[in-house]
Amino acid sequence: MRPLIKPLILAATMITACGAYAAPAKQSAAQYQDLLDFHGTPRTAADRSFNIFFDMGAWQGYSLPRAGDVGTGFSGPFVHSLGSGQWVGLRFAALALRDAGGKQDIALREVASHAVPGALERRFAADDLDVRQTLFFADSWHALVRIELSAGKSRDIDLAVSGGGMSLAGSHLDGNGDVVTQHFAKASSTLTTQLHADSAMTGRATVSGNDYRIALDKPLHLDAGKPVTLYVVQTLRYDAQAEPPAVDYARAWDANRARWAAYLTSTGVSRLAGLSDDVARRVAAKAVVTLIGNWRAARGDLHHDGVIPAYSNPDFNGFWAWDSWKHAAALAWFAPTLARDQIRAMFDYQAADGMVPDCVFLNRADDNWRDSKPPLATWAVWEIYRATGDRAFLAEMYDKLVRYHRWWFTARDHDRNGLAEYGATDGTAIAAKWESGMDNAVRFDGVAMLKNGEHAWSMDQESVDLNAYLYREALDLGRIAATLGKPQDQAAWQAQAAATKSAIQSRMYDAKRGWFFDAKLGKPDLVRVYGSEGWTPLWAGVATAAQAAAVEKTMMDARKFATAMPFPTLSADDPHFSPVKGYWRGPVWMDQSLFGVEALRRYGYHAEADAMARRLVLNANGLAKGQATFRENYDPLTGLGYQSQNFSWSAASYLLLLRADAGESGRRLP
Repeated sequence: MRPLIKPLILAATMITACGAYAAPAKQSAAQYQDLLDFHGTPRTAADRSFNIFFDMGAWQGYSLPRAGDVGTGFSGPFVHSLGSGQWVGLRFAALALRDAGGKQDIALREVASHAVPGALERRFAADDLDVRQTLFFADSWHALVRIELSAGKSRDIDLAVSGGGMSLAGSHLDGNGDVVTQHFAKASSTLTTQLHADSAMTGRATVSGNDYRIALDKPLHLDAGKPVTLYVVQTLRYDAQAEPPAVDYARAWDANRARWAAYLTSTGVSRLAGLSDDVARRVAAKAVVTLIGNWRAARGDLHHDGVIPAYSNPDFNGFWAWDSWKHAAALAWFAPTLARDQIRAMFDYQAADGMVPDCVFLNRADDNWRDSKPPLATWAVWEIYRATGDRAFLAEMYDKLVRYHRWWFTARDHDRNGLAEYGATDGTAIAAKWESGMDNAVRFDGVAMLKNGEHAWSMDQESVDLNAYLYREALDLGRIAATLGKPQDQAAWQAQAAATKSAIQSRMYDAKRGWFFDAKLGKPDLVRVYGSEGWTPLWAGVATAAQAAAVEKTMMDARKFATAMPFPTLSADDPHFSPVKGYWRGPVWMDQSLFGVEALRRYGYHAEADAMARRLVLNANGLAKGQATFRENYDPLTGLGYQSQNFSWSAASYLLLLRADAGESGRRLP
């Protein structure tokens, strides 16, 4: 049976989009070998104890075998679209080589195994024989292993590949010609494996229990010094009825290298005063690898591609709203097509009243409509425009952004005073806290819920970060309106922004304490908890110069926020401060720390911003020089990482932290 996959010219789909002020320094994959440790062999189907390699939005991933395992091939695959994700095989593309007519397999010894951005690479050797295996993705459907054989003398070799090994209830393999197909219980997904050689050869597939083998039907001839290339391809269909695109084997690897060269070249602008460029670019490259590793293509009820929070956490196999806004703002500078789709993926589910749900999944029945998330969508869209100049995308998104912005004041402004509150559709305080994104923040300990209307409830507390975000949204909507030639809209947004700014300055700032706080509804009381929300008005540009000066002093107080790894989400001298297990009661979350650095920059505190940014890079345990992954949050006192590994918004925040051209309050290079 001939391969199911037909030739197709494959082009690189992502284009770097760097700022115009300076050409980025060229970077290469070889510079960033083993940024992360991708070695591991699963002990169970749910094992997430090591890093997994994904690319191109694929829902299947692979790893290098654990250190000390010198057998050929790769660990996997891990199929992320089955439930919350599971390993469906222990080994993929293991090789068996034998001289034609011989009785013993050729013993291959491992020479090297490495991960480079965009690929896993292995090299083996035997007498007069060199073998290279390179695993990469041709697109979101197809994982390829490129097998290169070079002989020191002319010889004919029998070749076979094998795989499988993971026992799963209800899963079974069948072989048909040169194709092995794996079926899964209670799922329409299938995984097919083929061996692709030249047109004069085909494979024969055999299946035994959980294992399979595909052998060439005749010997492979090797001429001395003339490499021969074959491919093993594994194709994951989420829906068995879907027909994947074809692959051009001859061009797929070159397209992969070109795409990754563009990604990495975009990191050449990464820098920070007082930090070596090599360190800055290494962290930026690790951020790119992390974001692309969490990219998932449109499947099921996800209608556009996007980036999940972290494949390392079984709860995170969908798209979350405010994660998406942050991902898109960073992706804009090196993968703008994905950045635009990340925004679209959430707005595909915008409700008639303008609400955008908290999160969306492969199965829409799992989507969370109990709450939304903080309004940073317009900021992200404007960042995409700044990176790309894509006016058509602004036009596409404008009305949707307007509806979302207005929804906050329709559904979340209980007393109709122009200052909004976090809330929920079901009236529960827990969903309202989720809507803030800071689920268990101390400032929400005493909230009560107030009904605004059908499926619309508010906390009895106006949050300063929410209203600072809404102020920034109004400004950005005005900029978009101006760009689209809508002067009346621009004027209206500017007027709204001015009113919001005045209300925040007068209602939410405590001059005696020099900090911005949440305000209780119907009372003059402020919720006097020193948290990261207090510098959001500086990030948004709300504060007066005097207010900013007072906030800066508190931010730079080592007893409060200028900790070893700044800036914690709760002041370090608060009695509720819990830097290890506090979640939003003390750990450093990188989005808030990024906003803190940008807040200082916006008001001219550049030396202070640089000093705090350097701490964030250098004091995060193992991040700058080791193989540590980006973590969900960090201990502000020790720099140890906690919660999920390979966390996308931390990667996005570091990428933006180090880009001189990202963020309006960022550095401007000559």
